[in-house]
Amino acid sequence: MNPAVQIAAAFFGSLGFALLFGLRRRYLLPASLGGMLSWGLYLLLDHLLSSPFLACFAASAFSTVYAELLARLMHSPTTLFVIPAVIPLVPGSSLYYAMSFAVHRDMASARAYGSQTLELALAIAAGMSFVLACRELHTRRKS
Repeated sequence: MNPAVQIAAAFFGSLGFALLFGLRRRYLLPASLGGMLSWGLYLLLDHLLSSPFLACFAASAFSTVYAELLARLMHSPTTLFVIPAVIPLVPGSSLYYAMSFAVHRDMASARAYGSQTLELALAIAAGMSFVLACRELHTRRKS
């Protein structure tokens, strides 16, 4: 699929989740831009590195930094921005295929898609955790 279409879809997907979570009007655009930027970064890094794990890790870390900066600028919780920014990275299609193959008793394919789902979910969690741990270390060192 065309990367421009994917990036636009990431924006609107993030916007949909922001609306679903009831974000205030003033937070909608920045939260949606976070999703668009994180997916664009993922596409770029996946192309350059040929590693979905590293691309997802870096995009997740970027999303967390983006959310932390916006939270400080807009005097609001980080969660308002990090969830919509990470939504495009969630491995929904591989989870769907893993479940579909499991239901159809094709366990080899189910395991392959299941392991891909777990790998990407781990990359998202690791990227977020890395940034939050660095922020915590920086805060402790500062005080």
